[in-house]
Amino acid sequence: MSKQFLVAIALLAVSAISSAQSVYPGQHQGKMKKETVAPVRVESFDLKDIRLLPSRFRDNMLRDSAWMTSIDVNRLLHSFRTNAGVFAGREGGYMTVKKLGGWESLDCELRGHTTGHLLSAYALIYAATGSEIFKLKGDSLVNGLTEVQNALKGGYLSAFPEELINRNIRGKSVWAPWYTLHKLYSGLIDQYLYADNLQALKVVTKMGDWAYNKLKPLTEETRKLMIRNEFGGINESFYNLYAITGDERYRWLAEYFYHNDVIDPLKELRDDLGTKHTNTFIPKVIAEARNYELTRNETSRKLSEFFWHTMIDHHTFAPGCSSDKEHYFDPKKLSQHLTGYTGETCCTYNMLKLSRHLFCWTGDSSIADYYERALYNHILGQQDPETGMVAYFLPLLSGSHKLYSTKENSFWCCVGSGFENHAKYGEAIYYHNDRGIYVNLFIPSQVTWKEKGLTLRQETEFPQEETTRFTLQAENPVRTTIYLRYPSWSKDVKVSVNGKKISVKQKSGSYIAITREWKDGDQISATYPMQIKMETTPDNPDKAALLYGPLVLAGERGTEGMQAPAPFSNPALYNDYYTYNFHVPAHLRTSLKLDKKHPERALQRVGRDLKFTTEQGDVIRPLYDLHHQRYVVYWDLQSE
Repeated sequence: MSKQFLVAIALLAVSAISSAQSVYPGQHQGKMKKETVAPVRVESFDLKDIRLLPSRFRDNMLRDSAWMTSIDVNRLLHSFRTNAGVFAGREGGYMTVKKLGGWESLDCELRGHTTGHLLSAYALIYAATGSEIFKLKGDSLVNGLTEVQNALKGGYLSAFPEELINRNIRGKSVWAPWYTLHKLYSGLIDQYLYADNLQALKVVTKMGDWAYNKLKPLTEETRKLMIRNEFGGINESFYNLYAITGDERYRWLAEYFYHNDVIDPLKELRDDLGTKHTNTFIPKVIAEARNYELTRNETSRKLSEFFWHTMIDHHTFAPGCSSDKEHYFDPKKLSQHLTGYTGETCCTYNMLKLSRHLFCWTGDSSIADYYERALYNHILGQQDPETGMVAYFLPLLSGSHKLYSTKENSFWCCVGSGFENHAKYGEAIYYHNDRGIYVNLFIPSQVTWKEKGLTLRQETEFPQEETTRFTLQAENPVRTTIYLRYPSWSKDVKVSVNGKKISVKQKSGSYIAITREWKDGDQISATYPMQIKMETTPDNPDKAALLYGPLVLAGERGTEGMQAPAPFSNPALYNDYYTYNFHVPAHLRTSLKLDKKHPERALQRVGRDLKFTTEQGDVIRPLYDLHHQRYVVYWDLQSE
């Protein structure tokens, strides 16, 4: 166990007793001049009101925090300072500042995006833990960026020259400068919202002023040419900046980045995704979701919901991920796209963000079902539990393995979103409205509902066990409703209150509502039976994934043919995660004998762990547990 990991554990242990950016309904009270005007069924808790208890989720957060803490702020600021001319050092500073590699290299046009992600991640994990070290790291970054912005003048702030923006405006080849700026806008906004950094708000409003002055004089033809280049979710950031400040110029900027070619077909409820780049698509819909919340634009609501259902129903693999080599494909040929480059993590990161918006509007348990599946099977398993490194893709090629980043020479987009993913596990466990509190995920945690003087503590070993237990701490007796999610994957749920069984009249795919006057010390227990199920591909009924409850299962296939530095990326190769040869052994078995009507008969659970075996000698575990070895997710089925 590393020294940084131990330090992070100690810091979090101390902070647990103390009290990416998207803005969700109900959050950040007192910091918004433009509140949500669209009707919502439920609201989000602030992340600072939720604490994770010991679990594998908290373990992931600890490893993430150790990595984040270990990165020197001066290294993150070096490319910014070099761009602004405020850094001077002998021989390029190599004696004083160790350069970041990969996508953060000084000659990479995307440099600076990781600093934006870390601004968000430091803010999120500060809210999630209360540990001052993350507040200090964020403050130091903001102070350094302030110096850079002052030197560059006019409000512009980046690790690259403004000429990259000018090239984009002229329609010249350049790698996504507005995408990188989006990470900075979002990170600075998060520093204000989650870490109360007023200086960050000053910096980002100056950046907004610069963008307005830069773009306002341009023609419509120039606008359409410019936004053909990937710009991430910068329009979402401008909507959030508008909400915080009330400044109509920032709303104008958000609308300026409306991408007609992408969004117009969704207005007509057309699935016109084709082979477009998936992760340039999803953030544009998140911006439309924010537009709906701030303006009650019904068109934005309808297209957001249509897109979400289109993604989940047609463009999503069993683990909740999407895309093949970052692009859409014909979903009627899904079995032909089980490659080593499926499931870009940033896509899932953004789909979870969009899901949270839609859940606030509808309170629909099917949205929570998707969130749970993607969180457990993709996000939780993205991180290598030995090193804390993260994967760009979730390969579904039989015999492939997860390919992880390196600490010094990766800094891919999925590393950036990964910093955030593992810092904010608490944000979607609980929601509330004026009638009660919703429990969406079965993750050890506690939430404090200040308005009700109520704390709900959840203790469970789910999914190793089927039961989760809640203890209420109430300042005074309070009458309210506890809504326990009844997942679509379970049936015959058993619930008891203070040891007495209660009748469950609801069906799966809904919420079990328990209304009463709650007193300090009251307890709830809920048991959710889990079954083995099979999920076939739409084009091949003999190609299927196995699930146990919400968990995608994978067969262990060992390490034969894996050559160093596998399972880690090779920094000596250009973007090797994108061209990686998995060297799958020719004789690797991908078949599984089972009765399609009773797939559960093919698997026998071994002991208390989530380990299953088959008569043909397979060892099968949750996909999130498969690391440093090959696996099979989609089996070639053979009838018994």
